[in-house]
Parts: sequence; C-alpha cells; structure tokens
Amino acid sequence: MGIPNATHQAASNAIAGLGSWISLHTGAGAGTTGANEATGGGYGRVQTVWSAGSTGTNTGSAVTIPCAAATYTEGGIFSASSTGTFVGSNAFSGGNVTVSGSGASIVVTPSNTA
Repeated sequence: MGIPNATHQAASNAIAGLGSWISLHTGAGAGTTGANEATGGGYGRVQTVWSAGSTGTNTGSAVTIPCAAATYTEGGIFSASSTGTFVGSNAFSGGNVTVSGSGASIVVTPSNTA
C-alpha cells in the first residue's frame, strides 16, 4: 500500500502542531517520556518556528540552546517552555554533541518526518 505525500505531510503537520519547544537530552536519551533532559549552564528549551512542508517533513528554524558542559545525545520537542507534554525526540544526525566550558550552547535545526 502506498501512502501519498499529502498524507505524510498531514501527519508531519500534526506533529509540528503538538509542540515547538526544542530540548536537549543526555545519556540514554529522552525515551518516550522526555527523560534525561539537560540542566544547568543556563539551559532552557527554545521555541522553533515550523515551516510548511509538502513531502512529509516539517523543518523548524535554527535555535541556539544554552547548556552546561556535557555530552548530548538527542534533541526533543515539547509543548511548552517548561513542563508541558513531551512530543518526541531523535538522535542528532551527526552523532553525539559534546560541549565544554561555561557559556556553551548548541545550535539545533529541528525537523520531523512522518
């Protein structure tokens, strides 16, 4: 059974509609609950603006997330800047990101594909 791009895009749009706050996760990653979210170093989720897609992918605007020195395994999506509902996560496309020193940050360009 084939699924047309419009159906994939409707699903991707629905995911984007659930949340736009991008998070960082360490260790074993976020799992299905948003576990292992970053702390310290001025960390806070940053809001992205999702673009309209047409082939089942929405890409968000690049966000700069302040963080403590650590190794981060993936980025996540939440419905709010704090607490809120965990939407999902994915490993970074280039592998784990390790930052050092104070005043560190990671630039993330989020995307979701359905």
